[in-house]
This record gives sequence, structure tokens and C-alpha cells, in this order.
Amino acid sequence: MSRAKVYFTEEITPEAMIRMYEAAGRKLEGKVAVKIHSGEVGNQNFLRPDFMEPVVKYVSGTIVECNTAYKGKRNTTREHARTMKLHGWMDIARVDILDAVDQFELPVPNGRRIRRNFVGAGMKNYESMLVLSHFKGHPMGGFGGALKNIAIGLASSRGKAYIHGAGDVNQAWSAEQSAFLESMADAAKSIMDYYNGKIVFVNVMKNMSVDCDCCAVAEDPAMADIGILSSLDPVALDQACLDLVYASKDPGREHLIERIESRNGVHTVEAAAELGVGSREYELIRL
Repeated sequence: MSRAKVYFTEEITPEAMIRMYEAAGRKLEGKVAVKIHSGEVGNQNFLRPDFMEPVVKYVSGTIVECNTAYKGKRNTTREHARTMKLHGWMDIARVDILDAVDQFELPVPNGRRIRRNFVGAGMKNYESMLVLSHFKGHPMGGFGGALKNIAIGLASSRGKAYIHGAGDVNQAWSAEQSAFLESMADAAKSIMDYYNGKIVFVNVMKNMSVDCDCCAVAEDPAMADIGILSSLDPVALDQACLDLVYASKDPGREHLIERIESRNGVHTVEAAAELGVGSREYELIRL
């Protein structure tokens, strides 16, 4: 597979988000879904609506999310909608909880761990997708970026448990780690196949706590912000973000690296590359 193009800027502004979307070189058409992370109530690190608003409006997008599989303020449609309103997402665009009514099944014919992926049924209403991901650590996955945002992020509540359990919802929080990470890669493949070239990814390397935005109680970031990256390839994009963390001279990077390595986070990228989701070989183009 040829080297993917990954675009990078150190400028972290709402205006830069638009430029990075444009740099990726693909105009999203039709009804555009914009996948964000709504942020768990109590979390201080999630990217705020005012930061995302210009690029969401630029693509005339609808903000989309799916319910969680664990207790909190986002595990039912009613609670999740309240959280979206509380956090201000409904002030900037229409919001759609994709699994509010139902889910549907996407095939993963060559999946290593799962052969089907359950996503929010509302996804059928969108012709294209802009994936806006907050790159940071994660208690289970080691890190969260573009791959996690389309794999776990677009899965229905049951689908999230299915991925976490590597195909067994009863093992959602106890599956072997590699099986979980490979299941995320499988799920990401199904999303890429579904949108078939009608998807763009932007990762924001800001507020990089070791904890995810899904954590109501999260650590404050230990390392400095790095920038914004975009690509048509989520594997290359996440790999580039990992490489920038390792290349950073900020001493706080060690805390984030420990979280990534202790969960073998890079294996999601490895597994996704092996499935053909994208390429780990990339050209970093600084803007």
C-alpha cells in the first residue's frame, strides 16, 4: 500500500480546523454526519463545541454520537441528549443520537475477531462523514484517535459491548486485551467499507490526558499540546499522532507513553493496517 498523506499544523484554532479539513482534499457531499465526542459529564478535557462549530457549519453537518455501554450520563438516549444540551452541542448544530431507535449490522468478512459490527441505525441517513477526534490516552485502549472514534464511537450501545467483548457481550470488560484491540480494528474496517471513500478524518492533539473524554473523573494533561492533523487514512493519521508524541521533547510525554504502552495501544493500528483499513506508511506534510 502506498504512503498516505497526513497534513499537520501546530496552530490549534477553530479556523485551522477548516483548513485541515480542506487540506485532506476530499469534499464531503450529501447529508454530512460529523462524529465528535460529546464528553462525559464531569470531564474537563473534551474539545468544546465553540472550537468545533466553524468546521461543523462549514460542511453543513449534523453532529452524531451513539450511546455508551456503561453507566453514566450518556448510556441512554434521554441522558445522552441532556448531556449534549448541557455541554452546548445543541447550540451549534443539529444533534443526532444514531442508536436512539435501533441499530443495524455491518459485515466484517475478514475480521480477525468479529465478523459483524452493530452501529446506530441513524447512520443510514448520512451520505458522508467528517470524523473529528480528540487524540488522547485511554484507560482501556491505551489511546483514542480516529480509529477508536469510528469503531467504538459509531457502535450502538450493544455494539460497544460486543466490540469490547471481542464478540461476546458477556465478556465486555474482561476480554483479552489483544482481542479487544483487534475487534476495534475489525469494526473500523466495516465503517471504512460502508462509507467507501466518503469520509475525512481530523485529529486534534490538545488536552492530551492519559484518560479519555468518556471519564467523568480524568487526569489533567501532563504534556503540552502538539497540533492538528488530517488525512483520508485513519491508520496513517493515528500512527502520525503516535509518532509525534514519541518525538516530543516535552517531559510530560512519558506519562502518556506509559499509558499507551501498558495497554499495547499501537496494536489497534497494527491490526487495522493488516486488515487494509489504511497504511502505517505516510508522508507528513506540514502546513
